[in-house]
Amino acid sequence: MNISLMELAKLLAVALPAGTIDAMITGFASLREARRGDLSFFSGDRHRQSLAGTQATAVLVPEGTPMPGNVTAIVVADPSAMFDTVVDKYGFHATPEHTGIHPSAVVAEGVFADPSRVAVGANAVVEEGALIGPDVEIGAGCYVGRSVHIGAGSKLFANVSVHEGCILGERVILHSGCVIGADGFGYEFVDGQHRKVRQSGIVQIDNDVEIGANSAVDRARFGRTWIGEGTKIDNLVQVGHNVVIGKHCILISGTAIAGSAQIGDYVVLAAQVGVAGHVTIGSQCTVAARGGVTKDLPAGSGIYMGFPAVPVAEERRRLAGSRRLPELLNRVKKLERDAASAKDSVD
Repeated sequence: MNISLMELAKLLAVALPAGTIDAMITGFASLREARRGDLSFFSGDRHRQSLAGTQATAVLVPEGTPMPGNVTAIVVADPSAMFDTVVDKYGFHATPEHTGIHPSAVVAEGVFADPSRVAVGANAVVEEGALIGPDVEIGAGCYVGRSVHIGAGSKLFANVSVHEGCILGERVILHSGCVIGADGFGYEFVDGQHRKVRQSGIVQIDNDVEIGANSAVDRARFGRTWIGEGTKIDNLVQVGHNVVIGKHCILISGTAIAGSAQIGDYVVLAAQVGVAGHVTIGSQCTVAARGGVTKDLPAGSGIYMGFPAVPVAEERRRLAGSRRLPELLNRVKKLERDAASAKDSVD
């Protein structure tokens, strides 16, 4: 990146402060980590100390923000969104695969809707019966099983596995190490042994879903494991067999959802949340980090915390009470000593 402040202001359709000396922006960074030549942004009072000490050349700020003397303020209505605009134009973008099929790839005949509009990387395997839409990218080392359907504009980064019969919608993004359609974790204990239960269903992933690196979505025992349109899943997330996840949900790293759980629309599961099997979480609920959902949560019922997960106000009262336990224990011990002393004086 190499853009002048004047060019940057033109891109954002804003005016620079009077008397601004033009300078070059050569990178992006947070307020705390920025150096001369970097562009950063400020969007809230909790970062005010970082703003006061930043070494950035320019910072995107809301109107009326006090600035340190060595930093150029670029006043915009929404600093975070405008920063994204600049990064989207000048920042890092993953290099797209070259259109065509790498010579080392193994691809069955007749799997592409339009072979001239797909990209298949080195050592990828696409099995017979698969159907791949236009503008799909399949990275190096990927495996696409028999009868898999992948919709237009989807992208599989290197070393993704999509197993037999699974369905991906349009513009689905799967990051490296994703495994879609591995067997669900199903066993029955028979005659002193764990007997595997056949997993004969599929995984269906709807349009505009993105799944992070090394996450796994297991195939259903029967029917489908289903992830709804627009849902975004972080790295290292486990989705068990026959789970249904609604539209536009957010699942953060370390979350694990056991088999046959039902997740509504616009649900947020923060880092390391655990959801028990066959539990239903209604639409527009949020579970805070490390929460454990062991029973149904009604739709629209707000934020939950703790294990087992309870409404946030209840959990905060419990935590506040637990912090007072040492003090209360000392008071009880004192009362016991006073009672014992009173008894001794009476005796």
